[in-house]
Amino acid sequence: MTKANRLTFEKAERLTHKILIEKLFSEGNGFICYPFRIVWKETQLHSTYPAQVAITVSKRNFKRAVTRNLLKRRIREIYRLHKISFYNELKERNIQIAFMVIYLPKNIMKTNEMESKLIKGIQRIPLEYDKLSEKFKKDDSIHHDSAN
Repeated sequence: MTKANRLTFEKAERLTHKILIEKLFSEGNGFICYPFRIVWKETQLHSTYPAQVAITVSKRNFKRAVTRNLLKRRIREIYRLHKISFYNELKERNIQIAFMVIYLPKNIMKTNEMESKLIKGIQRIPLEYDKLSEKFKKDDSIHHDSAN
């Protein structure tokens, strides 16, 4: 098993760079796949992994750190178990993505409900990338035609 295909969640897979997180929210793209909001940005990472992820749970919705940590642990575990197909799609496209998973509801959902939604959200990131890159290609062709 190669390093990227192991079912671990190493430090290099975590998004910890503050400047990159700021850029994620200022320049990144996002979508809601309830109960998650996923904000992502294609970027060059200082990692061998094709993606880095950060997971957040609102302090406003969950006052107790114990509850926030429980939700983050569950989300991290779901991501750890289902990241291999996501990594393969990113490698096929030869891109690296930084993204953040934000838990939206004000109540604690069951793990199996969260799992199905997070899998859908993670699978949607490469599709969103494809839509965005097609849009830029279309915009580039318009600009090139008008320059002549």
